[in-house]
Amino acid sequence: MARILPLSLLRPARLASLALAAIAGGCADMMVERQDAAIERASVDRSAVKVDAIDIDPIMRGTVAAETALVGFDPVVVRGYGVVVGLRGTGSRQMPSDVRAFLLQEMARRGFGSGAPGSPAISPQELLNSEDTAVVIVEGVIPPGAPKGSKFDVRVTISPGTSTTSLEGGRLLIADLRPGPLLTGSRQAAALAEGAGAVVINPFVEPNATQRDSINRTSGRVLDGGLVSKDMPLKLRLATPSHSRAESIQNTINTIFPRERGQRGETAHGRSGGAIDLMVPPSYAKRTGEFAELVRHCPLAISNPEQTAMAIRRSLLANPGAAGAASWRWQALGKRALPMIQDLYEYPEEQPRFAALNAGAKLDDMLAVPPLLQMARESDSITYRTEAIKLLGRMGTNPEIELGLRKLLDDGEIDVRLAAFEALDKRGDSHVISMPIGKKFVLNLVPSDKPMIYVAQSGQPRIVIFDEALSVKRPMTLYTWDGRLIVKADEGDSLLEVFYRERMDLPAVIDRVQPDLGALIGYFARRPTPDRPEAGLNFSYSETISALHELWRLKYVTCDFRAEQDRILAEILRDDPGEKDLRPEFNDEAEGEDTSEDLPRSASDARNRPASDLETASIGSGLDATKARRDTVPR
Repeated sequence: MARILPLSLLRPARLASLALAAIAGGCADMMVERQDAAIERASVDRSAVKVDAIDIDPIMRGTVAAETALVGFDPVVVRGYGVVVGLRGTGSRQMPSDVRAFLLQEMARRGFGSGAPGSPAISPQELLNSEDTAVVIVEGVIPPGAPKGSKFDVRVTISPGTSTTSLEGGRLLIADLRPGPLLTGSRQAAALAEGAGAVVINPFVEPNATQRDSINRTSGRVLDGGLVSKDMPLKLRLATPSHSRAESIQNTINTIFPRERGQRGETAHGRSGGAIDLMVPPSYAKRTGEFAELVRHCPLAISNPEQTAMAIRRSLLANPGAAGAASWRWQALGKRALPMIQDLYEYPEEQPRFAALNAGAKLDDMLAVPPLLQMARESDSITYRTEAIKLLGRMGTNPEIELGLRKLLDDGEIDVRLAAFEALDKRGDSHVISMPIGKKFVLNLVPSDKPMIYVAQSGQPRIVIFDEALSVKRPMTLYTWDGRLIVKADEGDSLLEVFYRERMDLPAVIDRVQPDLGALIGYFARRPTPDRPEAGLNFSYSETISALHELWRLKYVTCDFRAEQDRILAEILRDDPGEKDLRPEFNDEAEGEDTSEDLPRSASDARNRPASDLETASIGSGLDATKARRDTVPR
């Protein structure tokens, strides 16, 4: 479990690093870094905790966070049993009896074998007895405050007690996902989400490999396969219950976040004198972390935002370590804060400069564009460079942004090139070619002097080729997957000869294919249809990447190969259902208020004191190192 040291024990260099993390964020899916339990117990006297008595950073005074605690802003780990179908004899009919009984009941409830229109014709018993079926454990992490209908990635692993050897080519049927430990029957918690979709196994393993030394053959992921089935509640709990104070805070939040089209109710709704329910506006549905931080940093008095912005500026220049809180506070004040911060865009010290640029970019101030482009090109910090690029990617229409970002596609730093691509793709720039390959994945071709292959392992399945002219070297011979896939060409050949046999009992396919990587990827994954009869092998996403990786490993393609880090497992491992979250709580709930059932058990209260700017960033918005880093696949 990650640990946070007291600020007094952090060295100045570490403080600067954390301060950058504080202002670089806005990502809703970042994890909350929890303080070590021993440190928490040693430093917190629960009987004496009162928010209004906490010595908060001066820059946070007069904010919603100074008088309330945000509840329900931990990510929620959910689990469940599921069934993967469509395997090629690598499944298993073996499973624990209680799991079999549970799955039979679930499939019967969903109409399997009932004969009803639209229901699967196969009976639950036939399905579970098939060697093309596997029972799996499905796990995922619901982002904090996610509204109903939000998507997230899920991870599948074979269930203990089965003899499944591979999940390659399988598809997860709908599985209910619940918080807490993995249980069956009436002991389960209520379902919060569902999981379903095509399983992607480790893309760097031979498809259908079942040897002992194969990696991750019995685990995989379903990208965007989780669907939240009910809103994840967020609320504010007042330190000192008061109906008039709750109403005042409610009105402030609703003024800053007015009701949007399609929103079912007001953003803030006072439930009592001690608690205020929050509804995430539709425009923040994929940015719940950013919404929560803006709420926490809302000013309690909004009559003179210019004066407040100037006071924040003075506090920041006196204490540059408060950069994170300053940036959020300016954003919460809105565009009227811009005149007070625009001259900081050129400030010589990077922390205050980036705090102002972060706020300016998120408030869509075009005066921030030139200094952000300069930071993206020239900063000594890779983190500052990539974060500046991300900010440019979210700003409004401005040709100067596209022109500046295109030059960064040739940068010597891989992370900078990737950030530039993602920003340009987000902006819909014509410089980036995007081609959907059926419903399997998106192929992007990016002009660059630095050849690279990048594959996504979360969200939208995606293969990105930097340098659209990248092609396979010749002469070459690729012999892989036990001889089922052979690609060869002699010196001077203009085409590659491809031999593929899906199974040993099926006839082989032999084609001649263009050697450029974009055409080869399309051929690997394309499924010929009557209306589009072009040749193709109908590879899955992971099969396509596996073939690409073999070509790269044998040096038939000369470039960098970059794979997005698998983050699902890391997040799941951080969740320990057996350990209680030792965090300070208010002494008393509002009179007559029952909050015991407000949240899933695994979603506990956020820290009930106004955090410093360094700690604030870790609550749903900071730059999480494990999530920002992408690892090059080892040869």
